[in-house]
Amino acid sequence: MSATSSLQNGPAAQVVSAATRSLLVELFVEELPPKALKKLGEAFAQALADSLKAQGLAGADAVLTPFASPRRLAAHLSAVSAVAPDKSVSQKLMPVAVALDASGAPTPALLKKLAALGADASVVPTLRRAPDGKAEALFLDAVQPGVTLAAGLQKALDEALARLPIPKVMQYQLADGWSSVHFVRPAHGLVALYGAEVVPVATLGLQSGRQTRGHRFEAAAETLEIPQADAYEQTLQAQGAVIPSFAARRAEIVRQLTQAAAREGLQPIEDEALLDEVTALVERPNVLLCSFEPEFLAVPQECLILTMKANQKYFPLVDAAGRLTHRFLIVSNIRPADPSRVIGGNERVVRPRLADAKFFFDQDRKRTLASRVPGLSKVVYHGKLGTQGERVDRVRAIARGIGEQLGGLSLADLADEAATLAKADLLTDMVGEFPELQGIMGAYYARHDGLREAVADAIEDHYKPRFAGDALPRGDVGLCVALADKLETLAGLFGIGQLPTGDKDPFALRRHALGVVRMLVERALPLSVPQLVEAAFRAFPAGHGAAQAEVLRFLDERLAGWLREQGSSAHEVDAVLALKPAQWAGLPQRLAAVRAFASLPEAPALAAANKRVGNILKKSDDAPLVEVQTGLLVEPAEASLWAALEQVGPKAQAALAAGDLTASLQALAALKAPVDAFFDAVMVNAEDPALRANRLALLRALHDAMNQVADLSRLAT
Repeated sequence: MSATSSLQNGPAAQVVSAATRSLLVELFVEELPPKALKKLGEAFAQALADSLKAQGLAGADAVLTPFASPRRLAAHLSAVSAVAPDKSVSQKLMPVAVALDASGAPTPALLKKLAALGADASVVPTLRRAPDGKAEALFLDAVQPGVTLAAGLQKALDEALARLPIPKVMQYQLADGWSSVHFVRPAHGLVALYGAEVVPVATLGLQSGRQTRGHRFEAAAETLEIPQADAYEQTLQAQGAVIPSFAARRAEIVRQLTQAAAREGLQPIEDEALLDEVTALVERPNVLLCSFEPEFLAVPQECLILTMKANQKYFPLVDAAGRLTHRFLIVSNIRPADPSRVIGGNERVVRPRLADAKFFFDQDRKRTLASRVPGLSKVVYHGKLGTQGERVDRVRAIARGIGEQLGGLSLADLADEAATLAKADLLTDMVGEFPELQGIMGAYYARHDGLREAVADAIEDHYKPRFAGDALPRGDVGLCVALADKLETLAGLFGIGQLPTGDKDPFALRRHALGVVRMLVERALPLSVPQLVEAAFRAFPAGHGAAQAEVLRFLDERLAGWLREQGSSAHEVDAVLALKPAQWAGLPQRLAAVRAFASLPEAPALAAANKRVGNILKKSDDAPLVEVQTGLLVEPAEASLWAALEQVGPKAQAALAAGDLTASLQALAALKAPVDAFFDAVMVNAEDPALRANRLALLRALHDAMNQVADLSRLAT
């Protein structure tokens, strides 16, 4: 069979050629959503490849290259077969007792089943008998012809488009004026090449061919003809003025940005999301240097940076100290011989944006933050939780309590002041225009009002950490308000039943809980977690505290997950948290001590013995004596264990008191031999009640001594 005929939709060849070729599929569309382009391109290519591999048309070693530009989704796959190999299939029919009558002739049930499979009674002698559980069944063995590339690619294309993570589908009419289809954007072209041959497939009202289009303005011709699959990328770049690879285009933008900034002795703002978005907006990137009037630098640089990035997709330039300069870079989609008009146009566009930011900043400073606080009582926070003003009162109460514990009345007063003003910038023009600047602008306005630096820092920092890996609040005042803000959010929303479910967390409660975890652990704050949660619920009206246990459990789960992410094993985390420590400040030291103990050769045996001791104590109905009676230690092994415990216990306790948790646990290694001897020679549940109670008291003392730092039984495998 020729390669050409193998692409058709007719019956597959019985003998398949071992030769393979590259496959190229491109869907040409109108401008795709820039924030979704990267994901769309990867999903389209991967779905095509997965389907072709599943159908046997491509092997596991076939190399996939995805392409995605503003007006195209494409995929190149190497080593694709024209026809998939035939494969043997076995179809279970029914039990022999049902399929054949007493004389061995096929029953009507069997004939009906065969007819449904496209066979008749002539195949009955070839049916295979095989055990199927307790009975015997009939099986139909056949060879299934391999699918042709045309049929397989059509299926793959349909599946890929159906599975695309389209943010919003649109409906549009086809050229006939009657039919309509649904897709992310109107599609205008379909390329499907197997080597140099067109694969006949169709989708979205389009028939496959080899023609596509390049850059809107700079392509060599209106339409481009792709000679073969392997020439796709080179043809688009050379004749179409398009870099079709998302990754290659992004790398080219980074190269040009770095080079242009270096010529000025500056560096561009790092923003991965902005890079991805700009890569999705241009087909042929051309980085140009622009500038604005230096007087705009009097506006806080966060405002200028945000307006340039969010509104204009520009890359601000900063100096070596990280200070914003009046220069910025744009990524143009055209390469004119004289770029001055492009530069001038972008400079004219950004100027009103910066002027707006300056106007907002100047207007906001005409009022103090304190004068805005009463207005928060008119802003609804949540229908069931009241206004922002009521929320501020709750945060103040919680922050003041934390401040008193950490630094007395002076810190409590500062925390109260910062909490009072922390949300006031929500009523400013700047934050109204750029909500991302809440807290940041509050700090600027606080300094303008002459407030103390600690208060200004706390106003900015009380939202921290905003995301995974974000910095924590800089000072104690910020820690007090940040903890209070997050605890108030958790208590409030848990109290009205707004819990996260699955992957849905609309109020970012997991992030808030992780922020509490990080502040308590990383800053080693000597605060009781149950007391903090209780104080948070106490700030709400009576009857709101039913969810305290749920909040504590939620925090415990976030704590355990975070500790594992920091490198501790599940066993180590489980051992430390099993003691339910009220304060989390010393958890890193406890985990380090447990890790050091677990590396000792005696650790497995001691962990297993500790687990055994715990089980014995749980099952015992006898209340152990308060103290071990040495006169009742009749067995040498129990006397030896008590002597070892009296020697090791004080050493471990002294190390613990000195803060050397590792030495405290390592001292327990000396107990291995006497513990082993005890369990080999001593019957704990002796018939004599006094002996039994004394031995239980001995095990209780052993258990208490071993579990000062962590529950070592959790290390037993």
